[in-house]
Amino acid sequence: MTRHFLDIHQLDAADLRAILDDAHARKAARKGWPQGRADADAPGKDRVLAMIFEKNSTRTRFSFDAAIRQLGGASIIATASDMQLGRGEPVEDTARVLSRMVDAVMIRANRHEDVERFARVSTVPVINGLTDRSHPCQILADLQTIEEHCGPIAGKTVAWVGDGNNVCHSFMHAAPKFGFHLNVACPAEYHPDLRDLEKGGAAVTLTSDPREAVKGADVVVTDTWVSMGDQDYEARLAAFEPYTVDEALMELADPNAVFLHCLPAHRGEEVTDAVIDGPRSLVWDEAENRIHAQKAVLAWCFAG
Repeated sequence: MTRHFLDIHQLDAADLRAILDDAHARKAARKGWPQGRADADAPGKDRVLAMIFEKNSTRTRFSFDAAIRQLGGASIIATASDMQLGRGEPVEDTARVLSRMVDAVMIRANRHEDVERFARVSTVPVINGLTDRSHPCQILADLQTIEEHCGPIAGKTVAWVGDGNNVCHSFMHAAPKFGFHLNVACPAEYHPDLRDLEKGGAAVTLTSDPREAVKGADVVVTDTWVSMGDQDYEARLAAFEPYTVDEALMELADPNAVFLHCLPAHRGEEVTDAVIDGPRSLVWDEAENRIHAQKAVLAWCFAG
């Protein structure tokens, strides 16, 4: 069976743990190496990764390109407007064609259902590089970063402050799989999708009070209040103003708590300069770990 990586909740906890452990091992094994050198085992040797972008990207694009190269393979990158997808070709037809030309496909898409449609007919692995519904690769990089600095994620408390968006959804999917608790604080009108909240089960607590969510937490996470495609900018700024992660809010967390943000950050909105540039911030390690986490995802897909 072809191994797709579309959503964290679809994978067994053992597989997810193995992927995360592989990410740690691959990063440690190449300490001090130049970025272009292939890993010793080169599980992507002679393989080609296609990357399709319907949304702008910095970290996803560069990290996946670096990832496949470090696995010994190569990439082909295109935006939807470069392809016949941009002129109305059915998603399924594109999937059938690319399945005969490449060894895996990463898609950063507007609509989650389009990635699911692509995967249903693809005979090569399909990886969700971000959709309106979820961002599973980001969460693996986040968990890798937490474990590097704070030890095993199991038993930890993570506080999500802000929009109940796609990244929040994937954090909720991950909580029961990895054994941590997630406190989600967001305005009622911007709560997470209830279907995704249900997937988190007892591992997720939802509140509208950011102070309640952050109190005693080991990790504090936020994201931009206005994602690509959102049209209600002014309304969002007004609703989220009490959810800024500043030094006062961080002081409510555990004394050793760390701060994460998947970037890009709107400084002065969801986070202050003092926090994102402060000693608790791990955002640059978090960005780098996109490479290593995604290498582990690709290696898992290829192994199938």
